[in-house]
Amino acid sequence: MPDHNTPAGSAVGDDYSTMEVARMLGLAVRSVQLMVDRGELSAWKTPGGHRRIARASVQAWLNQHSVPHAAAREIATPRPHGRAAPQRVLLIEDSVHYQNLTTLLLKQHFPAVELHLANDGIVGLAMYGQLQPQVLIVDILLPGIDGATLITSLRSQPQFAHSRLIVVTSLDEAQRAPYAFALAGVAVVHKPRLVTDLPPLLELALKQAGA
Repeated sequence: MPDHNTPAGSAVGDDYSTMEVARMLGLAVRSVQLMVDRGELSAWKTPGGHRRIARASVQAWLNQHSVPHAAAREIATPRPHGRAAPQRVLLIEDSVHYQNLTTLLLKQHFPAVELHLANDGIVGLAMYGQLQPQVLIVDILLPGIDGATLITSLRSQPQFAHSRLIVVTSLDEAQRAPYAFALAGVAVVHKPRLVTDLPPLLELALKQAGA
């Protein structure tokens, strides 16, 4: 088991609770527990049985996955007064080809929009919690956590009400049937039609998010 007894010289103040890490990464508590079980985060238990997660392992995970830490964002250079913050789009997609294609489409059609990339669902959830993007573009088939489960998890978070969602997938309509519970009412782009279908859907989503 990844959990172990209190390390020599460790103090609770040097570590996080599971709930604190979940809030920091924008994940459900259960997702953080699974990360500990998989050995992605180092944890130990207090004599009272409470799980503590090593601060260093959280920072190492953030660094490894290139996820901006909330504290780092808070001390970033302030934006000049009167200049609106750019809209942000988060793409959760494991295919480098479609990452590059989406990047090109945004540079061509939406040069003022910030695009952020995540290679799998767990990292995508963490980045969503940190970035709070106006639009989320999600592939259905993802490593770590599939897109449908990711969407369901996000819908349980109040802040998700302020974002717009677009799903991209290589699956045809029949192959999407197992994921219908998550796709109801969601704009879906079939990847062979990404170049023609994504720009108008993204334009509408950005307008709705900014309304």
